[in-house]
Amino acid sequence: MTDISAIREGSGQRPGARQDPRLAWWRAARFGMFIHWGLYAIPAGIWKGQEVPGIGEWIMHRARIPVREYEQLARQFNPTRFNAAEWVSLARRAGQRYIVITAKHHDGFCMFDSKVTTYDIVDATPFGRDPLKELAAECQRQGIRLGFYYSQTQDWHHPDGDGNDWDYDESRKDFDGYLEHYVKPQVRELLTNYGPISIIWFDTPRRITPAQSQSLVELVHDLQPDCLVCGRVGNQVGDYASTGDNRIPTTVVEADWETPATINDTWGYKVTDHNWKSPRVLIHTLVDIVSKGGNYLLNVGPTAEGVIPQPSVERLLAMGDWLAVNGEAIYGAGPGPIQGLHWLRTTAKPGKVYLHVLSWPPDGEVRVPGFTGAVRRAYLLADPARAELPVRTHPDALLITVPARAPDPIDTVIVLETEA
Repeated sequence: MTDISAIREGSGQRPGARQDPRLAWWRAARFGMFIHWGLYAIPAGIWKGQEVPGIGEWIMHRARIPVREYEQLARQFNPTRFNAAEWVSLARRAGQRYIVITAKHHDGFCMFDSKVTTYDIVDATPFGRDPLKELAAECQRQGIRLGFYYSQTQDWHHPDGDGNDWDYDESRKDFDGYLEHYVKPQVRELLTNYGPISIIWFDTPRRITPAQSQSLVELVHDLQPDCLVCGRVGNQVGDYASTGDNRIPTTVVEADWETPATINDTWGYKVTDHNWKSPRVLIHTLVDIVSKGGNYLLNVGPTAEGVIPQPSVERLLAMGDWLAVNGEAIYGAGPGPIQGLHWLRTTAKPGKVYLHVLSWPPDGEVRVPGFTGAVRRAYLLADPARAELPVRTHPDALLITVPARAPDPIDTVIVLETEA
């Protein structure tokens, strides 16, 4: 069964992509780190003493900050505490298999050394370094795949980019010229100067035409054939689909898809946002997404100094601890046979079904309604001895005798070995 309602309009998967072997690593990874980092980390949601409503990286748009004023932030941007090795190590310890970082967000500032413009972190800031170059080297060293977010349509700084109607006349913009002479050369830079790149994560297609979306996909694949293109390139030509932000389908989706999500409420750093999701909620969300066939791209928003906020670090490490024990039920797993129960999620691999028990039964018996497969044996995934759990079949349920107390208070995983 397919639920299309949560897949963002214009961010679907190209026909035939389900058979594409280039997606094999991505399907197995299941969990990645999103990083939203740019000039917006300096105001951090506050402009001229007033909090600007909404997400942090949209402050230029929400406050309608003139280009000439916003540009001045570059002179202050000096993230001397940025450490690529620490960021990549955090992703690895969290159990995340890939990183996607903002090379250029909607504010138009480039977080890489671009020869197409001087409005970039190397030329316009006292920092003078290329953090994406450093991240690329660390990802290679630590075995994490790297992807770049690039805003292909919205650019509030460029006079021909989409979205800025307070500085520029939208009706007079040469968007076609912007795409050909600014966007494509920068995409070429990103796919030429940073080694193997696994994903180009485009966003908010808006006015982009089907032919323009297709031309971007072809450019990416020409430069790096194995690089995947996020469906937000628009017009149903991406390699995989993207849901809306923080949106999860209600049931299994028969496509390759990913949910981009926040740990609090914002993407870019916002000093007033302390609404952090708990490790329990984040782990349950990861399990829920994988049980429906998707990937979880979970965001961090570093500060202007280059520091990932400690609440994000703590939660990611808690997820990594859980995955160190239960990763077999996540990495390379797909949807399980039982869907729609509030207390249970199921993932599966050939010959195995993983029961993610989110609410432990008080009577020492897990009842799985509607399970029809033959079970050879059952055991707790966290049990090194793989001691068998007693299993009984009932006309309308599978009954498994379990310990009186939940071995894992967040999600205890029971493995059912089935007939392959």
